[in-house]
Amino acid sequence: MIKGMFTRPENIRMYWKEFMHQCVDIGIGSLGIVSLISFFIGAVCAVQTSYQLVSPIIPRSTIAQIVRDSIILEFSTTLACIVLAGVIGSKIASELGNMRVSEQIDALEIMGINTKAYLVLPKIVAALVTIPLLVVIGMTLGILGGRVAAIGSGVLDATTYDKGLLQNFVPYNVYFALIKSYVFAFIISSIPAYFGYNVKGGALEIGKSSTKSVVVSCIMLLCADYVLSQLLLNTTSH
Repeated sequence: MIKGMFTRPENIRMYWKEFMHQCVDIGIGSLGIVSLISFFIGAVCAVQTSYQLVSPIIPRSTIAQIVRDSIILEFSTTLACIVLAGVIGSKIASELGNMRVSEQIDALEIMGINTKAYLVLPKIVAALVTIPLLVVIGMTLGILGGRVAAIGSGVLDATTYDKGLLQNFVPYNVYFALIKSYVFAFIISSIPAYFGYNVKGGALEIGKSSTKSVVVSCIMLLCADYVLSQLLLNTTSH
């Protein structure tokens, strides 16, 4: 399917319009849920970390360090992308599946349009552009959520939290999170597109392919998360 996407576009303007439409659909459409999840995950992470760090030997600023690294390395990418696999993945699969069942894809092919390039490519490119941006917003809101929860519950004061955020900060962690977000964006958009594009049957099959695409995407996300962590984090630690 991916090989069939790379042909000369019939009409650049038509492709650009579809790409911008998908950017709005995927990016702005998912902004609310990503923001909400990231903020509260940060808050929960701060409260639970403070509950576990009861030793007087460990400085309280360590709580902020743990929240920062947990959000950047794992929560802002993996957790947000698993939710996005459900939101975006099911939408892409059902949209393409509906077009296949109602023979709209066949009609476009008769008109001489490369349907893989026109229907699938803008979705994948839009996901590669918008999902890393959503991850960056998720990181920021997660750390902010941790700050609000830590100060609000009286666990830390603002100065201690901010001091902890800056202590032992490794900029590579942010690059690692962004690399993961690009890989995850490709998985979230390509797998549901494949299942939706190749649906056979009626309305029942659309639902089944949509569910299957989300399940396969989530499994692939977790596998990719493990592989990338082994490759990119172990290499730097050695």
